[in-house]
Amino acid sequence: MTTTYALPETDLLLAHGAEASNFKVYKIRDLPEESRPREKLLKHGPGALSTKELLAVILMTGTKKEGVLEMANRLVRDYGEKSLLSRTNVTQMAADLDLPLVKAAQVAASLELGRRLYDNKGAGLPVIRNAKDVYKYLEDMRGLPKEHLRGLYLNAHQRVIHDEVISIGTVNSNLIHPREVFKPALEYGAAAVILAHNHPSGSVKPSAADAAITRQLIEAGKLVGISLLDHVIITKKGFASIEADYA
Repeated sequence: MTTTYALPETDLLLAHGAEASNFKVYKIRDLPEESRPREKLLKHGPGALSTKELLAVILMTGTKKEGVLEMANRLVRDYGEKSLLSRTNVTQMAADLDLPLVKAAQVAASLELGRRLYDNKGAGLPVIRNAKDVYKYLEDMRGLPKEHLRGLYLNAHQRVIHDEVISIGTVNSNLIHPREVFKPALEYGAAAVILAHNHPSGSVKPSAADAAITRQLIEAGKLVGISLLDHVIITKKGFASIEADYA
């Protein structure tokens, strides 16, 4: 049975505010004119383009070692669509995604514009009530080849007001500091946080390190009045919830 999250009553709550990838990637010049992303956009509109094609339009050109379609495909394949959406630090994005700084800036600017327009919808923000909702929302994490630690930041109505990649690589208590988890919560006025990370191995069993990190972050959250509701393990075939109740 999936436990429903409940935000505790506290005066400190801040209430505001797959596609498969194993196919050949062609260079732009190899494609018929009507299949090139920019020409396709002009003729059929943005809705006709895949995420990779939209990224290719934003990036405009590739580099000497990587064509623009290959670059766009790699970003979506290796990091997931929602992971890209959560990126805000341009310098860190360039380093993590192996992008030239100017191209990371192009991606960051376009994603920020999309976020602002999306946030203005208000009621369209997804609601997260339990670990099953987390698993559904983070569907793009299921097949990632590296471990990603994601933070979902909720308002008092349990709507996701911010989604951020906290780290990429093995989740380790020596690498994850509470400030990296709770800083976005303070910046966006979140009432609660849910952590999630994927296990590329396919095992849904939380490790001792997973439990230790969760315990540490729960205690840190109490100091700033922001609840860590859960830490969810995600795999291709399922999920596991680390019960966030060490009170």
